[in-house]
Amino acid sequence: MSRYTGPTTKLNRRFGQNIFTTSKGEERRPYPPGIHGKTTRRKVSEYGVGLNEKQKLRMMYGLTEKQFRLSFERAKRMGGVAGDNFLRILETRLDNVVYRLGFANSRSAARQLVSHGHIRVDGHKVDVPSFAVRPGAKIEVRDRTSSKQLATRAVEEGQGRTPPAWLVVLPEQLSGQAVREPAKEELPADVNVQIIVEFYSR
Repeated sequence: MSRYTGPTTKLNRRFGQNIFTTSKGEERRPYPPGIHGKTTRRKVSEYGVGLNEKQKLRMMYGLTEKQFRLSFERAKRMGGVAGDNFLRILETRLDNVVYRLGFANSRSAARQLVSHGHIRVDGHKVDVPSFAVRPGAKIEVRDRTSSKQLATRAVEEGQGRTPPAWLVVLPEQLSGQAVREPAKEELPADVNVQIIVEFYSR
């Protein structure tokens, strides 16, 4: 399946939470989309629960099915808890780090910022959104007017949004650093990753 480009409010309502941060549709209508959204109460199978959780996490990070599955397979090979490894891989993707630092107000905007060459890592231009950010890496917006305008607007609009403790951000300099890997308690808690592990282990 290709990357989703449809209405975000529809997916927010389907999953019952704002997985797309710029959308407010779920707050207005807290029930599934469709003409029977208010009244339909379907019994979801165990497979359906796993599929729903997997799709929710995949949509949250904006990955294709192939990218998502390859990331999971990599997490399994790392040793330790596969679910925690998986979330850590997703969290340390460059597009997500740019979003967490506040240089973009959504993951899709962060992905575009990276793929259009506006971001540097340790002094080098990186235009691959899936680039894995390692502890100690310095992330900065390129010293170009267009790059700075985009990031500055996002920083201003996102004032009050606190980056996670594993990242340090210098908003005035439009730069930040990954000081360490995210700890288990800093990984997304609104997704049941164990269900996803079991879903892929079928």
